[in-house]
Amino acid sequence: MTYTENLWLFAILLFGIIIVPGMDMLFVIANSLTGGRRAGLAATGGIMIGGAAHTAFGAIGVGLLSRLAPSVFTVLLFTGAAYMAWIGITLLRSSITVDAVGAAKTRSLWVAFRQGTVTCLLNPKAYLFVLAVYPQFMLPQYGAIWMQALTMGALTILMQFGIYGGLALAAGRSREFLMSKPRATVLIGRGAGLVFIIVAALTVIR
Repeated sequence: MTYTENLWLFAILLFGIIIVPGMDMLFVIANSLTGGRRAGLAATGGIMIGGAAHTAFGAIGVGLLSRLAPSVFTVLLFTGAAYMAWIGITLLRSSITVDAVGAAKTRSLWVAFRQGTVTCLLNPKAYLFVLAVYPQFMLPQYGAIWMQALTMGALTILMQFGIYGGLALAAGRSREFLMSKPRATVLIGRGAGLVFIIVAALTVIR
């Protein structure tokens, strides 16, 4: 697999991760509904900072393991693939719906930004996910780890901005869609689950 193909695969998986309705998405919509579009975009900015930090964490972990403990890196690669497959199976079996979008207790754009950043940074599952996913895509044969990290980090930030920022700008319609189309959100989650399983299989056999 070439680096370009590897990057496309990461982008597809990343889209599947972000598009599934979850805490970050609902946080952005709640801020948009209570504080307007600017509050929603501020919340999005905070989440983007958190995404950049997760990328840095993943790059440092992958870089250290690939240099200092190659055997552990290999084990982590296959363990990560198994974890991704488990997430995929869980999403396929789940029925993700959104019953209500609660009001955000934000009083300023700074509070929305800060809460978005802190919420993202303090999510332990995000770090576990990064350690599972990044070894599948951040490989020494593709060049310097820090360059790959910059590219993957940029993709993460841009996709978060595109999806969450779009939701912030259309918060009313986004809320209505999430609450009135439960079947659609279920299909989004299951589609993302299928993506996880396919990517996990590809990373093992390549």
